[in-house]
Amino acid sequence: MKINNRQQLLGMAAIGAVVLWATVQLIINPLWNSWKARGERIQKLKQQVASGTNTLAHADSIQKQWDNMRAHTLNGTNVSAAESQMLTAISRWERDSNVTVSGWRPQWKKGDDEHYMTLDCRVDASGDIQTLTRFIYEIEKDPLGAKVDTVDITSRNPDGQALTLSLLINGLQIKQ
Repeated sequence: MKINNRQQLLGMAAIGAVVLWATVQLIINPLWNSWKARGERIQKLKQQVASGTNTLAHADSIQKQWDNMRAHTLNGTNVSAAESQMLTAISRWERDSNVTVSGWRPQWKKGDDEHYMTLDCRVDASGDIQTLTRFIYEIEKDPLGAKVDTVDITSRNPDGQALTLSLLINGLQIKQ
């Protein structure tokens, strides 16, 4: 092979390699990434459609559950009636569990939007371990829209038979 032919051949091979590299970098890789992203988006949309279809299939039961939850929230029109409702519930839980409630301090907190508020109640009670656990159980099983947020149990004597319970209970009020 002559030197000129070899230089021309190497030059064309180098130009071909640069063109191939540019084609891969500027055309094929962006198309591949776009194809891959589109496939992931399609998969995500299919999952969302399946979830929406499932929600629509269970719409009646979800609506019944929501109506049940709304029916058991605190009074949505009157703040004092909601506090009274919470006090009645605390008295019921106290009676059913045989604890002694020494006090409760209510405090209203506005929600993230204007559609709901929470009534945060700090409740102090005393009793033995069985009555205090029964008290917490009564709160949790009650259909009222309340939940136990924090629990603090302290012993008042060395053998641990007399205990003091401090709870933070949140009651939900959905505005009408």
